[in-house]
Amino acid sequence: MAAPNESVGGLGALGATEALSVAQALSLPAESYGNDPNVEIIWAMKASQHAEVYFNLISSVDPRHLKLTKADDLIYSVFREEFPNLCIENLDSEDLKSPAAKEKWRPFCMKFEKEIEDFNYGTLLRMDSSKDYSEENTIFSTRIQFFAIEVARNREGCNDVIFHSKKSGSPK
Repeated sequence: MAAPNESVGGLGALGATEALSVAQALSLPAESYGNDPNVEIIWAMKASQHAEVYFNLISSVDPRHLKLTKADDLIYSVFREEFPNLCIENLDSEDLKSPAAKEKWRPFCMKFEKEIEDFNYGTLLRMDSSKDYSEENTIFSTRIQFFAIEVARNREGCNDVIFHSKKSGSPK
């Protein structure tokens, strides 16, 4: 996978008509597609674009002042109540993907079904909060898991290293 901040086509390469067609296609029910690989590519491109935008945001704005959703306070309090010891600075894939983790995450995610639009859409999440998105540092998660972990990282200072390294011009 190309790093999200590399300009290699992607959704940005689409014209207005093509982008509208993609948006319309993505609004259809999942059952309409079966296992269409083109849909998977579109979703991967959308997730990559989201990752690039988010990383640019935490690189240029002090993450402690970011508000990702209208429900940040609720997301953070419920997240830390249900996952008080989850090490968000450097995640292990087992924290999200093991059968036990999935059983714990499922009820958490469902609490936000009506609160967060597209709460269960796929998105990319950095494993190590001090590093950029890369093949080795990225895991697939749901949007609400992304919000929960990134809101916590912002509030707890885990993303400060990204902001300060970009601000000072030092390499990541």
